[in-house]
Amino acid sequence: MKKAEFIKYLERRDLAATTIANYIKCVELFFKRIKKDETEITKPDLLKYLEYLKKSREQKNITRKNRLIAINHYFTFLYKDEQITENPCLFLKIRGTKQKTLHKIYTPEELDQLFDNYYQFYVRGYDDSHIPKNQRKQSALSKARNTLILSVLVYQGVVTGEIEKIELDDIDMIKATIKIRGSRKHNERSLPLAAVQMGLLIHYLQNIRPQLTEYHTTESNKLFLPLPEFSKKNTKSNNLEYVIRKTMKRQIKSIDKQFINFKQLRASVITYWLKNHGLRKTQYLAGHKWVSSTENYLPNNLENLTNDIDKLHPF
Repeated sequence: MKKAEFIKYLERRDLAATTIANYIKCVELFFKRIKKDETEITKPDLLKYLEYLKKSREQKNITRKNRLIAINHYFTFLYKDEQITENPCLFLKIRGTKQKTLHKIYTPEELDQLFDNYYQFYVRGYDDSHIPKNQRKQSALSKARNTLILSVLVYQGVVTGEIEKIELDDIDMIKATIKIRGSRKHNERSLPLAAVQMGLLIHYLQNIRPQLTEYHTTESNKLFLPLPEFSKKNTKSNNLEYVIRKTMKRQIKSIDKQFINFKQLRASVITYWLKNHGLRKTQYLAGHKWVSSTENYLPNNLENLTNDIDKLHPF
């Protein structure tokens, strides 16, 4: 096993150190069991090993799947390095692994309504009389900022952790696009802005963000700026990730009982993309590094198709 070279290959893929260590261990165990040169490994060897894990080691399907992923990475590395002419793992799959849980998938119209309800309730028609006067300005600023954040979650289907990374330079008002920066788990991509977001963005950049900067002692190029916490009891309350996962989640649940979490919004957007743009384009729009991640959302698409068939042909 070419351990050092394989580690460098995995590091170039921006994998976590713990993931790399696990992959190395899985590959080492494979070669310890299958005592053959790596250039001589065939698909039957892999099938025999997977059968051994199932019967002798009594490993569950998901565990064997993870082992196969690690081994596949190694043979992909060898293939790209032209040390083998064919990856023996190609087209091998472990059946019976757990799929993503299906939950309420919003249609584009329902996402529009959810966003509009949030704006009407928490911005335009919000009653702040219960908020202390010295905190009302910050409250209004945070709600205006959160509305724009929700629009990015609803219309671009981003992961909540990507919100904090968006910078001013990532917005292209001429092309009406927003760049979502890459990370260890997701690829960089450029996504079109919805028409409803343009007015919000202009208002935020011209009126809201300049006021948010007054609460900061250092300059920042981040699009979304946090506010200082009202209480020292909760030091996380000024963190945008905390605001999204706790405050905004609670607020949206209060106006929509079908809302579970922001993963649900992302799943809804990806399901719509799959239906209208196909697998490969959806992979790009979602920022998935592997097409298998996009395929995990196909059951949602199939469920919606089944519902449409039932409506058109109830018998």
